[in-house]
Amino acid sequence: MNRAPFQILVLPYRITPNHEVLYALFKREPSSGGYWQGVAGGGKNSESPLEAAKRETFEEAGIDRTNKYIRLDSYAMIPVVNVCGFKWGKDVLVIPEHCFGVKIEEAQLQLSSEHTEYKWLDYSHAMEILYWDSNKCALWELNYRVSMKTQEASKEESARAQYNRH
Repeated sequence: MNRAPFQILVLPYRITPNHEVLYALFKREPSSGGYWQGVAGGGKNSESPLEAAKRETFEEAGIDRTNKYIRLDSYAMIPVVNVCGFKWGKDVLVIPEHCFGVKIEEAQLQLSSEHTEYKWLDYSHAMEILYWDSNKCALWELNYRVSMKTQEASKEESARAQYNRH
């Protein structure tokens, strides 16, 4: 398969029974930098960014492709030297990174050989260990979006409980 000139970033998250939002981060194996990041990879052939995100997330973490993906507004340009070099010619210097979140229910993930471990972390701890600024920006956006929905759901649940008491 041919590598398409774009990168994807996916941040898996889950919501605990007590409404805490946790994010899965992955540690790259040492020969690839040994840093913490979300699921990252490139498109192949004529894949759309969403199709690439679903494929990469399944390959790297065993996450089912049918889960709900959120396309984020966060978007970065990545130097090709940080991805796979000048594969598309000397004039292609940067490629776009499309960002997504994916909600999952299970805490257990299946690691690929690209990573040595993963951790479920709250927002502040995840921000502390992320290496790439683009990952931090995407995490901030995802956290804001998910936290607002979680707070709204919690308020609605509380209002319903108050109403049902009377």
